Amino acid sequence: MPTVTLLSDPMRRNLDRALPENLGNAWGGGDVIWLAPDEAAQFSVPSIPTNFETVWQSCQDMGVDLICTEDPPAPKALLIADMDSTMIGQECIDELAEMAGVGDAVRDITVRAMNGELNFEEALSERVRHLAGQDAGIIEKVLEDRIGLASGAEVLLATMKAHGAHTALVSGGFTAFTGAVAARLGFDEHRANSLDIADGRLSGTVTPPILGRDAKVQALNEICARLAIEPAAAVAVGDGANDLGMLAHAGLGVALHAKPAVAAQSPVRVNFGDLTALLFLQGIARSDFVQPETSSALGRT
Repeated sequence: MPTVTLLSDPMRRNLDRALPENLGNAWGGGDVIWLAPDEAAQFSVPSIPTNFETVWQSCQDMGVDLICTEDPPAPKALLIADMDSTMIGQECIDELAEMAGVGDAVRDITVRAMNGELNFEEALSERVRHLAGQDAGIIEKVLEDRIGLASGAEVLLATMKAHGAHTALVSGGFTAFTGAVAARLGFDEHRANSLDIADGRLSGTVTPPILGRDAKVQALNEICARLAIEPAAAVAVGDGANDLGMLAHAGLGVALHAKPAVAAQSPVRVNFGDLTALLFLQGIARSDFVQPETSSALGRT
């Protein structure tokens, strides 16, 4: 049976107790299960409501995410996640460009590429060209001074791993950043593009082939095959156009604070919750969240 989940911003906790009860009654749903008081609730329904989109918009106006998934909630065996503006709060290439003094030229390309207006591979190559000649030490400076984890990232990883999930960070960004983020959060593996460096300076190119939309789907399939699981057993999360294939292919694909064109194509949209929304969508209550062990810092947190 489909499952309806309602979520609020965990900092506001503004989910009115009457809302899920009233929706459940209107849609012939089962008993409401509160996964977190004033923050997250779930109930089953006989079928996806015909007026779901209308009610979704009303909930958005109240600052509440309304999500309907086809299957009953259950912990997934694989978490596969985008990095930039998903597991961290920044776009690494924009931060590199800002520090290099070419932020304006690069930022607009990033926005258009993530919204699906530009070919991702071509847009990445164009942005990286603006970094040619920069001292390679700029990478470490950006990591230390400009990169911070997204809200809920540590709890998401700790809880998924406590449930036995394999975790993979798959990014259209750069291995110099995914390596640091994966180590900080405890991802089991990471994949990204490699910035070319010669004589201690950025060459303005990346080592081909560029990891984009198709490569993320390929990564999901390869990891699932290695783990002997189906993609249906995976939860994927991302925000950009190059994540759409991965989100559609996973059993649970979550568009988190996604670009408008991406959100429009994603059945599961989280606009107010943080990364812990992925746990609620798997039926995991806040009381069962795992707090991460102390680990080394990654820039700003």
